[in-house]
Amino acid sequence: MMASKANTNIFDELLASGAEVLIDAATLDYYAHDVYERGADLTAVVRPHDKGELAASVATATAHGLQVIPRGGGMSYTGGYTSKTAGAVLFDLAKMDRVLDINESDMTVIVEPGCTWAKLQETLKPKSLRTPFWGTLSGIYATVGGGMSQNSIFWGSGRHGTAVQSCVSLEVVLADGTIMQTGSDFSRPYGPDLTGLFLADTGAMGMKASITLRLVPEAKAHGYASFTFDTHAQVLSAIGDIERAGIATECFGFDPNLNAIRMRRDSLATDAKQLVSMMKKQGSVLKALTEGAKVVAAGRNFMEETSFSLHVLAEGRIQEAADADISEARLIVAQHGGKETENTIPKIVRANPFSPPNSMRGPEGERWAPIHGLVPHSKAVACYQAILNLFAQHQDEMDALGVHHGTLIAAVGGSGTVIEPCLYWPDASNPFIDDMIEDAHLAKLPNLPHNPAAWALVQKLKQKIVDLFFEQGAIHFQIGRTYRYQDGLDPRAMKLLKAVKDHLDPQSKMNPGSLGL
Repeated sequence: MMASKANTNIFDELLASGAEVLIDAATLDYYAHDVYERGADLTAVVRPHDKGELAASVATATAHGLQVIPRGGGMSYTGGYTSKTAGAVLFDLAKMDRVLDINESDMTVIVEPGCTWAKLQETLKPKSLRTPFWGTLSGIYATVGGGMSQNSIFWGSGRHGTAVQSCVSLEVVLADGTIMQTGSDFSRPYGPDLTGLFLADTGAMGMKASITLRLVPEAKAHGYASFTFDTHAQVLSAIGDIERAGIATECFGFDPNLNAIRMRRDSLATDAKQLVSMMKKQGSVLKALTEGAKVVAAGRNFMEETSFSLHVLAEGRIQEAADADISEARLIVAQHGGKETENTIPKIVRANPFSPPNSMRGPEGERWAPIHGLVPHSKAVACYQAILNLFAQHQDEMDALGVHHGTLIAAVGGSGTVIEPCLYWPDASNPFIDDMIEDAHLAKLPNLPHNPAAWALVQKLKQKIVDLFFEQGAIHFQIGRTYRYQDGLDPRAMKLLKAVKDHLDPQSKMNPGSLGL
């Protein structure tokens, strides 16, 4: 991209901060994409190395009247960092990836926002520590800063809730380049929860410069179980009872469609590769061989294609405690008509918690778009049925254009159940998706042409699902520019939030449009 004379001074000032500044066309196009779609054209991408460079370059950009947008690992699909207005400066925080301090006495860890969940886990592992929530499945790329801005679930969520519930405090860079500490560095909250104002904000309030998280001891013992159910009502009822019992660190499942997609996407070679990793995680050679033999014997056809699956992971200080939690899960499942099956999936997933995100495209090269809602257990069955009804209403259109779906479900400790229907459709990929997928896997996928008709249907279905979740009273993670956040707030709460935004960002330069602000 050719820089105009007017912009040249801006770029020179940004460079003066010490940060890397990128303005070539290919880079700007790449960073304009998220997993779902492309946003408006960018003016520049800034890559600071520390909070001083971050603060200085934010101050420079906003002083020149430019919008600034933070980006973590880029794994979002809700428009959290894709601007609707051309000319923004995107801040890629990947170079700010250090673990700054591990305090074993106070049980806290301080990290920079670009630190991935995978790197944090590996850094803490020698000390037998981890954070209560310790990452998303995409944690090989997904960052701690992104998790704090978007909020997220998976590892540890069955017991410890969402990502932001593990946060103690933040350092935040505001729109004018000011660095602010949000609260106590060892306990949250201290008075009104000012840290919470900057959590799950999708970067609308400020950019995370450092994050302090709680630590817990790594579990010494693990238990695994998998089950199948005939109906969504059975599996959702079982999830509710398991979450309320507090026996699972992770509890998740798939509908029959998503089970089938997973079996088509993964291969025996993949299973074998993951099996080696799983065996290394066992406590002894004998146990490794025993568990490995069970996985091999189970093969890939242990689940009926018409079944809903549920996978339960438990942890404890001793094996008897983890086994007792799994036994309790078995009793709960039996009460809801479920049947136990091979526990291959939870064992392999736990042993490979941060696998490459090859699922960003379907097994036939299709595009992929998840849309989720978090509902209380009491509303989960009705919400799921409403989603089924919606798909049934559009089944003919979907069949005609090759659009299909599968649904993930998961328990969130202290909150309820996440229901995440995923849409798959034949369409061209984008440069960000293809960059994230492993080369060997990408080479196996066909390159599909752009499919305007299928894309239009997906856009329509996505909005209908968003509206359905709103009608069902669901809430969301990574709200971005997709979910109807403002519509669900008390008007007085929304007025207060806007007043805070106006105070922190009076010129509306900090990721405007995110959260609807």
